[in-house]
Amino acid sequence: MSAYRDEYTRSISDPNGFWLEQAQALGWYRHPSTGFTPGDDGSGTWFADGELNTAYLAVDHHVDEGRGDEIALIYDSPVTNQVRRFSYRKLQTEIALLAGAIQRLGVTVGDRVIIYMPMIPEAVFAMLACARIGAVHSVVFGGFAARELAVRIDDAEPVLVLGASCGIEFANVIPYKPLLDEARRIARFQPSATLILQRPECVAAMGDGDLDWQTEVQRSTPVGCVSVRGSDPLYILYTSGTTGKPKGVVRDNGGHAVALAYSMRAIYGVGPGDVFWAASDVGWVVGHSYIVYAPLIAGCTTILFEGKPVRTPDAGTFWRVIDDYKVKVFFTAPTAFRAIRKEDPECLELAKYDIGSLTAQFVAGERTDPATYEWLCEHLQVPVIDHWWQTETGWTIAGNPLGIELHDRKPGSVSLPAPGFDVQILAPDGSVCGTGEEGDVVVRLPLPPGCLPTIWGDHSRFVDGYLTTHPGYYHTGDGGFIDEDGYLFVMGRTDDVINVAGHRLSTGEMEEIVASHADVAECAVIGIEHPEKGQVPAGLVVLKDGVNTNDTELTAALVAMVRKNIGPIANFKQAAIVARLPKTRSGKILRKVMRNIADGKPFELPATIDDPVILDEIEAVLRTRGIGLIAG
Repeated sequence: MSAYRDEYTRSISDPNGFWLEQAQALGWYRHPSTGFTPGDDGSGTWFADGELNTAYLAVDHHVDEGRGDEIALIYDSPVTNQVRRFSYRKLQTEIALLAGAIQRLGVTVGDRVIIYMPMIPEAVFAMLACARIGAVHSVVFGGFAARELAVRIDDAEPVLVLGASCGIEFANVIPYKPLLDEARRIARFQPSATLILQRPECVAAMGDGDLDWQTEVQRSTPVGCVSVRGSDPLYILYTSGTTGKPKGVVRDNGGHAVALAYSMRAIYGVGPGDVFWAASDVGWVVGHSYIVYAPLIAGCTTILFEGKPVRTPDAGTFWRVIDDYKVKVFFTAPTAFRAIRKEDPECLELAKYDIGSLTAQFVAGERTDPATYEWLCEHLQVPVIDHWWQTETGWTIAGNPLGIELHDRKPGSVSLPAPGFDVQILAPDGSVCGTGEEGDVVVRLPLPPGCLPTIWGDHSRFVDGYLTTHPGYYHTGDGGFIDEDGYLFVMGRTDDVINVAGHRLSTGEMEEIVASHADVAECAVIGIEHPEKGQVPAGLVVLKDGVNTNDTELTAALVAMVRKNIGPIANFKQAAIVARLPKTRSGKILRKVMRNIADGKPFELPATIDDPVILDEIEAVLRTRGIGLIAG
């Protein structure tokens, strides 16, 4: 691993020199002369004196370099039976016109724009159009309910909302406009206008403040790229927080561009002309980083896929897309492969297609179970690379750097720290854990380019949530260990955020919703293991005195409430009525103990528990209701 070790060592011993060298590869308007500028509290910024435009790097730069006719984006939508291809030149035209339209509607540098759209090309146009004029976009996943959208509107305070009339899941058309209307009704802050793209599958009724997308674009004139500072914000992306209120992760322009360009070369081993596919959604960080920005900045062809892997139309969808477009590197969550494996365990659909273009399969978003890993290795016959990162970091914390040097893989690990990330394992008292000893996974400051510099509008929350637990380190919120070869094993969250099919969701937020039911006196929502989705939530509910209901009735009501307030993505489908919840003498609910009971894992009885009998009662209820994977 000499090549990797050399590069990693340089990145840690001389981070400013290393990252300024990487920055030279980009088309800045003004190249930065400074690397990291530290703040007083451990935070800081990268490339503050540089000037650039991210949309220029992603699109216009390639046109200027004579690559305008190469394909930048392929939209593949089995749910609408469409395939559309956009060259870099065509993408430039679409973005410049939309940028002109939103600029004419009053959006200027630094203004926020909410994007609430499905997986369609116009969502990509919207992100890049905002970047083009220096506006700050915030994409909200189309599966979120009105309340979640309203919370984000209130926090970001957008001048404009860009929306679509509907999304499509499998064969179901999901109207988006009523959700947007309801969000605007309950939001404290009111955007000046909404720009609505009408899809033929569901034409929305327009109301006050609604503008037609096509009309506004047709009457606009194209605009050029605005120069912004490297430290200026590019986007806000909300991720679940332990308080229930989503955190607005801020991504800057300069560090983001440098980190993503580097990652395409070093981590994924791709460059100009290669076809790269990340099967995610633009509403999540993978979609931001590896459907839109990184592949385009690197000059690749990126694929925008609208649909699900198994039922659109069959378990061979992934293989068909790889064959059709000669995908070189593919990246998705293990959940998708678990679904395919369940549908087609012998991988018979694969034989129908030629996936010889594929050189590597990357997985991330949740822990890859050994069975799925071995299944992929057996059938794909290419390196299967698990890697780990977070919404907050925007790119790989640890993985197998295919573009530098591919090293041995260990199932269950995420390989070695990526250049720039000084990963350590610390005990609760701050001492360094020994080899193989589990503790908090942290990263020594400063964080490399591309990572969040702050939380939107709440810097103290950034410091308190990430930099305070272990001073001098970024606290990832995950536990894990490092083995004798330096490989990192990430074992799961240490807070109340659970990972449902690769999506981070707050059980605390679900508890707030469940607790609001008129019959509920007290509740706990825990994440339990699931063979396909990784984790799913389950509610344990204590009823108010005198209430007469049963599990079935209450569960149906609670499921509807969570679905309405968060959305189907929560996968909240299980609840059980219990007499009491196990607590310490100080009143802390023992959620981890209950999770272990549900998952059939051993647990230590805390010395401060007030009544051990409650645990027996909880286990009996869980076993009776069939919640979790309870051991015999």
